[in-house]
Parts: sequence; C-alpha cells; structure tokens
Amino acid sequence: MPSSGSRTCCGPTSAPPSWPRAWPPLPGATAATARAEPVSAEAASSDAKRWRDLKKRAISAAVLGPGALLCIWLGALPWTALMAVAIAGLVWEWVHLCGLRNRVLPGAAVPAAVFVACAIAVLGYNWWALALLLMGAAATWGGAGWMRRRDGRPASAGWLGFGVLYVGIAGISLIALRHDNEAGRDNVLFLIAVVWASDIGAYIVGRMVGGPKLAPAISPGKTWSGAVGGLLCCMAIGAGVAAWATPYPDDMIKAAGIAALLGVATQIGDLLESAFKRHFGVKDSSALIPGHGGLLDRLDGLIAAAPVAALLALAVGYGVVLWR
Repeated sequence: MPSSGSRTCCGPTSAPPSWPRAWPPLPGATAATARAEPVSAEAASSDAKRWRDLKKRAISAAVLGPGALLCIWLGALPWTALMAVAIAGLVWEWVHLCGLRNRVLPGAAVPAAVFVACAIAVLGYNWWALALLLMGAAATWGGAGWMRRRDGRPASAGWLGFGVLYVGIAGISLIALRHDNEAGRDNVLFLIAVVWASDIGAYIVGRMVGGPKLAPAISPGKTWSGAVGGLLCCMAIGAGVAAWATPYPDDMIKAAGIAALLGVATQIGDLLESAFKRHFGVKDSSALIPGHGGLLDRLDGLIAAAPVAALLALAVGYGVVLWR
C-alpha cells in the first residue's frame, strides 16, 4: 500500500483549470455585434463619400486662388486680362450647354456680343457697354430663332440671348469695379473674399451638420445649415477685410451687413446655376476645373454677386469702399 508520503494518488486525475476562463457570450450579443459592424462600415463609407471631392477642391483653389489675388493686387490691366480669359471660358461653356459651337452662328454671337461690350467697359463707358449688351442679347435671340442646331433641332434662342446678359453683366461689373483706381482694389478683394467665404462656409458646415434641404427640387445637396454657415462665414470675413483695409472700427459692422447682402446674392447664384444645369440635363457645366466642374460651376456665386457689388459702388460713389 502506498504510504502517505507517496506522490501517487488514487482515482482518476484531471488537468488543472486554465485561467482566465472564457465566459460564454450573452444571449443576443453576437447578433448585436454583427449588426453593429455593417453600420459602422456604412457610416465610414458615408463620411468618405461626403468629403471625397475635398482634395480636388483644395488643389484647384490653391492653384487658381493666388493667381486671381495677384491680378487684383497688380492693377486694373492684369485684372482685365484675367477677366478676358474667364469670360472666354464662361461663354464657351454656355454655348456648349445650349448644344451649339462658338465658332459658327448662332453660337458665335454670344462671345462676340459679350467681348465687344466688355471692351467698351474697359474704356470706361459702362452705360454704353450695358446698352450694347442688351442689343447683342436681343440680336442673338432674334437671329438664333431662325437657325437650327447641328442635329436639325431649333436653336435655343432664348437661352443663348440670356447667356449674353448672364455672363456679360457680370463681366462689365467686375471690370468696372477694378477700374476704380482709388477703391477698386479693396472693393474687388472684399467681393472675392466674401464669395469665397460663402462657398467654403456653406460647403464645410453643410457637409458636417446636414439637416433639412434648402431647395431639394433644384439642388438636393444644399442644406439650410450650409446656407446659414456660409452667411455667417462671409460676414466674419467681410468684417475682417474691412478691418484690414480701413482703420475705422464702425466699418466692421457695416461691412458685415454688406457682406451678408453679397452672401445672399452668392447663394442665389449657386441655386440659379443648379437650375440651369438641371434644365440642360448635365451634372457640371464642363470639366475644366478638377473637383469643381467648369467655370460656370466655380464662378456662379461671383456672377450673381458682382452686379450687386457694382450697384453698391455706384451708390457710394467713385473712390469709396463698398462698406462706407
């Protein structure tokens, strides 16, 4: 018989338990985890889609923005040269939206009328430029009504005539604003900064906050939160530009109000461009600018805000900044 000091034990032996012991999952936990994983993946995918064009937008802004600011700073002639390039791109896109070509009539009437009117504005005859623009729009509309497109369908006479006014009035306004040798630089810088701030603020706040749609029948992607964010952002930037340009503290309050007016015009221009594209059945006016589409897509707010700024400049007088 084994002694009490023997290491041999009687009966069956078992392996010592391993610690820590794995507890069985709670009922329903596996199913809940399985449901949570797709939701998380879906949310990550939604966030990625929400900001997928941000990199292209940032690169385009970094390339185009400094050139525009440099032309504003250097004077009226460099700015006019930049406007000539921009207007050429705008009328090219508009004529193509109408299904026509710029090299032959009736499409060629649009750049001809716009460039002649803007050339008159460069000489300082702004009212004559507007009168010529109106005559050019009427002639384009009347002449195009008798012509046909390449596919044999009637030309978009009304839209062609409207394009003369849509691009031309903005071009004349931007030229006239900068050709004020005393306040032109500050006024155009103020306008550009406010438009950019409205676009950037609306983009960032709208993507981050979301919420109810601003005009779903026209542009499903735009929200009320983006509109409010863009308005507040442009008011802040407008006040900042005024503080930089003029030493009067009261000007910041006035500048914020003027910036709000221009910001509203900017957002209306954005909605108008969306309505135009919906009418023509296109997503972008062209593919000239990566991340933005075409010039009409990128400058839609400026096209609408520039005439408002020109009217304000006319009201305050030559040589006076818009917020005085």
